[in-house]
Amino acid sequence: MHINEIIQAIYPLPQAAAGLLKEHIMEVSFPKGHILFRQDKIENTLYFIKKGIVRAYARQEDNDITFWFGKEGDPVLSMKSYVERTKGYENVELLEDAELYQLKANELETLYLKDIHIANWGRKLAEKELVKTEERLISRQFKTASERYSELMRYSPHLLQRVQLGHIASYLGITQVSLSRIRAELK
Repeated sequence: MHINEIIQAIYPLPQAAAGLLKEHIMEVSFPKGHILFRQDKIENTLYFIKKGIVRAYARQEDNDITFWFGKEGDPVLSMKSYVERTKGYENVELLEDAELYQLKANELETLYLKDIHIANWGRKLAEKELVKTEERLISRQFKTASERYSELMRYSPHLLQRVQLGHIASYLGITQVSLSRIRAELK
């Protein structure tokens, strides 16, 4: 996905503001398995996915708990680091070779002071990420695993073809055995 599409999907920017923002964005590539963010570290970079899939997870004893997947067009950032400039709680791993757009948080902060349109764009970015987090929390609290899996099939079928079932099961909050049972029941 091209950076222009990603920027405009977050919040439409006038051409001059979009151009100013793009001056601070560079393309980077990393291999499958690369860790973009590490928990308990302040992350000073935001990414936008041009190509690839990522997962955010936290370690709990000997287990990884996946709580988010990102795909083409999605922003990848540690909200805690972005908003509070404190250590994040998540690891972010590339599940495929990835091409990303990179933006340094301090440069974005400077742009907020220079251009009100970019400041509003940043506000919309944070608001949209908050809504996504709220939707995941509500789904996890009020829907069954079968309902969450059906929702995943309906809204993100590409994940089921591109992500290991172990990560999908973790995201749904169930074991792989339970996921296999749900998949068999829904066929």
